[in-house]
Amino acid sequence: MGSPAELLVHALRERDATLACAESLTGGRLAARMTDVAGSSAVFVGGVVSYWTRIKVDVLGVAAETVERHGVVSAECAVEMAEGARRLLGTTYALSTTGVAGPDRQEDQAVGTVFVGIAGPDGAEVLALRLSGDRFTIQEASVDHALSALADMIGLTTSS
Repeated sequence: MGSPAELLVHALRERDATLACAESLTGGRLAARMTDVAGSSAVFVGGVVSYWTRIKVDVLGVAAETVERHGVVSAECAVEMAEGARRLLGTTYALSTTGVAGPDRQEDQAVGTVFVGIAGPDGAEVLALRLSGDRFTIQEASVDHALSALADMIGLTTSS
């Protein structure tokens, strides 16, 4: 079997589906993981690294009210980021990541608080995570969870 990203590329290709991403705390790692796979250009359209709140609002279309009410480290923001990336890039699916990789709390949220948004043709979901470790570990684990969440949404079994 291949890596989770390889399995996803294959599954998306079989379904004639495409993927985009909107990343905050992962800073492009999700896009990099997907584009590490040979042949990913058939399914991976692109992504937006929206580290600043203004980019989440102005580019991805996250509602200013969402940011004001819930913050950028929230399930609501993650869903709107994923839906915005899907709409902006015209894809079948989109993933988003937002959270706190550390070393300090943000918006009164603890380090390791992560939200993954998954948007598809049948709606959007969010995965709330409480991770531990340093910045790198939290970022890498967030990518792993995002790929797994998309695999679940499309009905792909990635366990061996």
